[in-house]
Amino acid sequence: MIKVRHYTIAISIIIAMVCQIIPVPIQVDMYRPDWVLIVLAYWVMALPHRANVGVAFISGLAMDILLGTALGVHSFALSVSIYVLAANYQRLRNYSVWQQAVIIGVVSGLYHSLLFWLLRLLTDVTFRFEELWPVLTSMALWPWMFWLLRKIRRQLRIT
Repeated sequence: MIKVRHYTIAISIIIAMVCQIIPVPIQVDMYRPDWVLIVLAYWVMALPHRANVGVAFISGLAMDILLGTALGVHSFALSVSIYVLAANYQRLRNYSVWQQAVIIGVVSGLYHSLLFWLLRLLTDVTFRFEELWPVLTSMALWPWMFWLLRKIRRQLRIT
């Protein structure tokens, strides 16, 4: 019998990737939060010995393949963003959920800035302020994702 708790982190990242690519109306698509970044941020802060920059890099490669971007763009941006969180996870765990939401917003802004500059180097994209809406929606989504993932982690006794 396969124990679900051994694969919970991978399953949650896969679900986040599905949420990242699920079709939504074009009016809502520009507000799509960074699901993979939020889920990875939770696991890195909760269990840094099981989720780390390597997991972020592999998740980023999968995101590059799913979204059809140049290979390595999302992986680099996710790796740098998660490294910032992993380097400060002990401090961030002591913040309230609302303070963590602000930190997630800053990290999401870093993620989108890195994505823009990498895509700017590779293609001819221009910056639009509409591309920063996911920063606000990721901040707003953080408390609920935090409580949901913490409940799952505690019920399954993941250590």
